[in-house]
Amino acid sequence: MNLTKQDRAARTRRKLIEAAAVVFDRRGYEATTLSDIATAAGTTKGAIYFHFRNKDDLARIILAEQQQTEENALRPQPVKLQELVDSGMVFAERLRTDPLVRASVRLTLDQQATGIDRGGVFRAWRDANLAILEKAQERGELRCHVDLLATAELFVGTFAGLQQMSQLLSDYDDLPDRVTVLLQNLMPSIAVPPVLGVLDMCERRGAHLIAAAKSGAGGESAVAEEPPAAQD
Repeated sequence: MNLTKQDRAARTRRKLIEAAAVVFDRRGYEATTLSDIATAAGTTKGAIYFHFRNKDDLARIILAEQQQTEENALRPQPVKLQELVDSGMVFAERLRTDPLVRASVRLTLDQQATGIDRGGVFRAWRDANLAILEKAQERGELRCHVDLLATAELFVGTFAGLQQMSQLLSDYDDLPDRVTVLLQNLMPSIAVPPVLGVLDMCERRGAHLIAAAKSGAGGESAVAEEPPAAQD
């Protein structure tokens, strides 16, 4: 197969991003050098400088890729709270299987990564959760006492703690199970009973959605129909 110069450049760029993700995840931001990344990619520092300005540039791209990979596997659901569930389950599965997402989390929590906006990922996820909760409230899916912003931030903060615990204890292998436990405890406090009864919080939900997106199946919803909502 003949590759054009543009194709080869794109492949080299991708290889460098993936190599940087592996090294950042293994060594952390401060200890990682461009020479380390070049060695992991099987190329030279010159190739890195052809595609990227510096180490900060690579780190920012990896952080941005985290948000893009989540969006690819998520689809609108007839019950809006299912979308909140899905965001957590897909992220958990990505952490188990995707080096780019692992590296992005390592960078986000790395206090020595002072050259990048580590809070941006947290703010973006909080805002995405808040948008889902606002739609859920409009549709009568939430209990009347729910504080939307506090709930959006609680989900992000609790997930961050769970993923760090899971990384230390099982290298993320048990993270989907831990997120299911989180959801099973959180959702009864915010969802009205008819909605709670149809939410799919199975630990395999994230893997199913990712597989469906890869196969082009559209990530069909496990919620067959929209339940009647009732305020408590």
